[in-house]
Amino acid sequence: MTKPRILVTNDDGIDAPGLRWLARAVAGAGHDVVVAAPLTEASGSSAAMTAVEQDGKIVVQPRELPGTTNVTAYAVAASPAFIVLLALREAFGPPPAIVLSGINRGANAGAAVVHSGTVGATLTASHAGLHGLAVSLDVLTPAAATTISGGAAMDRGDDERRHWSTAADLAVQLLPTLVHTPPGTVLNLNVPDLHPDGIRGIRRAALARFGQVQMSIAEAGEGYIRTAVQAADEPLEEGTDLAALADAYAVVTPLRAPGEALDVRLQLEGVHFAVPAHL
Repeated sequence: MTKPRILVTNDDGIDAPGLRWLARAVAGAGHDVVVAAPLTEASGSSAAMTAVEQDGKIVVQPRELPGTTNVTAYAVAASPAFIVLLALREAFGPPPAIVLSGINRGANAGAAVVHSGTVGATLTASHAGLHGLAVSLDVLTPAAATTISGGAAMDRGDDERRHWSTAADLAVQLLPTLVHTPPGTVLNLNVPDLHPDGIRGIRRAALARFGQVQMSIAEAGEGYIRTAVQAADEPLEEGTDLAALADAYAVVTPLRAPGEALDVRLQLEGVHFAVPAHL
């Protein structure tokens, strides 16, 4: 039986180590993989549809990913969600059936999923009826963060010391579960930055009501605003993704693309349109 084609993308950019580890693990498991990732970092882009054009053409550069074989890769001057849209229209060969996004530098947990380019790519796939898996490694260093990165930042010099292989292996193990969920399902996987021996297990958990970090206004003046990022000080809620991560568990949360809120009742009977007097 032919395995479904998988697009691997991210929001940290084509040169990020997490992308390389994820692509290598998925291809090593025998899957048909194509990599298309932003030319430069696109953290915090959510599901934005942005691209850089030259002479009316989106910039696409063929790349080789170190440590991978027989994996076609492209650096694209576009946001992760836009890259997914391009892939669905066969810009990088046959369209994928699954979109994997990551491995992100820093967790995408709680309310932060709204802003995440990593998650935004998979939600774009979900809207098209595809399965998606967003993968993040829990590395939090608010001192090195920006409001754009959402606090999920780290010293790039630490890159190769991180436990990317732990997250990549869990992502591969979750693929059979993912493909047996309803079409359009996204799994949001967050993994502690630990050797597998240090992880207590994997749990399903709800999204926390807040993210790992919070933004504040450090200074505001004539023509400018300066922001600051710090670790969130809200108490952890039992049963949420952030609480599970704090207890050294890998955590997975099923997501879907935004849709109509069927449980919301609206009273529209009294709403009417007045014709402007000058017409």
